[in-house]
Amino acid sequence: MSPIRSATAALTSAVLAATLTACQLGTEEQDTSPIIIAADLELSGPGAQLGKTYQRALELKAEQLNSSGALNGRQIELRVKDNRSEASESLRNVTDFSTDPQVSAIVLGGCNECAVGAVETVNKQQLPTVALAAAEAIASPATERRYVFKLAPSAPDSAEALAVELRRNKIGAVGVLRSDDAYGEEGLTVLQAALDKAAIEIRGVQTVRATDTDVSSQVTALTGSGPEALVLWAPAEQADLAAVAARKAGFEGALYFDASAAGELFLGATAQAAENATMVFTQTMVIDDVIATTPAKAARRQWFQDYTARFGGYHGSASFAADALQLITDAAVRSGNSGGKPDREGIRDVLETTQMDGLSGPIRLTPDNHSGLMPQALTTLVVRNGRWHLAG
Repeated sequence: MSPIRSATAALTSAVLAATLTACQLGTEEQDTSPIIIAADLELSGPGAQLGKTYQRALELKAEQLNSSGALNGRQIELRVKDNRSEASESLRNVTDFSTDPQVSAIVLGGCNECAVGAVETVNKQQLPTVALAAAEAIASPATERRYVFKLAPSAPDSAEALAVELRRNKIGAVGVLRSDDAYGEEGLTVLQAALDKAAIEIRGVQTVRATDTDVSSQVTALTGSGPEALVLWAPAEQADLAAVAARKAGFEGALYFDASAAGELFLGATAQAAENATMVFTQTMVIDDVIATTPAKAARRQWFQDYTARFGGYHGSASFAADALQLITDAAVRSGNSGGKPDREGIRDVLETTQMDGLSGPIRLTPDNHSGLMPQALTTLVVRNGRWHLAG
């Protein structure tokens, strides 16, 4: 076993050991049935880049957990379906997974409409679900979404962090390019409130669809209103297009990326246009800039290295999928089986009271809050020499 694989297995085993001790006691015959976890992802269509990132992360994390020796003799089995970035196809996939009694839980990808559209089905079928999309309507109110949990930066946290950075840099007026979906609508509302408190004016707002391959008209409209900075609250592909379009239009102001705009660590063709841009995101994306002074930071650094070694680069959102799999696996092992089938209610109950220093940052789930990533997980990143770095 390589030093990286060995270190990863040790870290993973340590994370699970504290929560699994109780399952190892007693005299009952050991359960060696597979832990079947489904995933509904955007593997084609406009969300494919992010969906494939999630698939890679899930597969790598499953491999690490399976080789860790911490699953009490059980193994994770992933079942992945492509929803083609369409809410209707996603709902069909979720329905199929939910009616399979062997499936313990499901991971949903980054499509906000897909996740919101699946809420009623997963609740009715009592299928524990962890969504990687960001819209608050996915997991809130928690009392009406008993089986749905969310692991992604929340819009209010992202908006507050962006407002702090804009105020610190003495920006008085901005233009906002937002995604044309539930997260974009929600983002504009909370961003407006945060900027009002910071006495920062929004000069103009434009929307962008996930299918847009040219955003120059929206950017021209925004820069024409005279903002000092642009806030790009949109998926990575459209945010990158906007950065390039802004520079081509002669805009010399600052660029600020919301967490939803996180993509690859190295910016490639967008590098020159995005130089000195700011983004609010998790520290794991740039953990190679951080000294690993705690076990949690060491685990994040190891994950970053393992993912980069396997896939040749790092995508900022990979850690969310890995954390989702960790949460579900932990809950499934602790809950065991009921009548030869996974105890979905038990898994749900464990998820709802989980506290974990995950690869993405601190995660806390409670009966009143099914959106697990804590605000402390967010930090400020900047582009220098074509890649994201920790600010400061």
